[in-house]
Amino acid sequence: MKKEKIRALAIDGPAGAGKSTIARAVSRELGWIYVDTGAMFRAVALFFLREGIRPDDADGIRDRISEVLVTLGYENGEQQVYLNGENVSGMIRTEEVGNMASACSVYPEVRQKLLELQRALAVRQPVVMDGRDIGTVVLPDAETKVYLTASVEVRARRRYRELQEKGAACDIAEIEKDIRERDWRDMHRETAPLRQAEDAVLVDSSCMTAAEVTEEILALVRREEV
Repeated sequence: MKKEKIRALAIDGPAGAGKSTIARAVSRELGWIYVDTGAMFRAVALFFLREGIRPDDADGIRDRISEVLVTLGYENGEQQVYLNGENVSGMIRTEEVGNMASACSVYPEVRQKLLELQRALAVRQPVVMDGRDIGTVVLPDAETKVYLTASVEVRARRRYRELQEKGAACDIAEIEKDIRERDWRDMHRETAPLRQAEDAVLVDSSCMTAAEVTEEILALVRREEV
């Protein structure tokens, strides 16, 4: 028997495609809860970095993942990420944490740790959830699925501008190299690799503004509600 669709928007795509920015904008327009699953993986990555655990230390990651508790809260409508009770929302957006998150997300134990929380959130209320495997694994019965992407060059330029605005030293060639490596890891990992769900709509934002992408995705959601 076919499962009933859940009221959710699943946005998947590679690093730097603008998933979080668009998901936040769409969730505000719809009045739905926004769940940034990438931030949850980054919180796990921060724990391992603090503990000096390398991304290739499979035994260390499997042994210590049970010590990690990631929870979400909301302040003024904005998602806050807590690592073992500490608000780490302002500490998880560095390149180091992002690369560690991509590396440790290949471990099934890490993914399972967060999967149950993510699914539970979608059962309680309508959600906009973005990540790498939302439409394929986490919420396969979501009403609306989008695969949001952009060229590597465009994604690197966006990240470069973002870091420059924060006053961080950065090199666009190195950023592009990191993005290509993260794409490869995400697409070739054994557990829940990044791919477009069969029923997801492809949205390439390379030549689109954030407002244009937001409107296109809102139109998709509203079409499902008719």
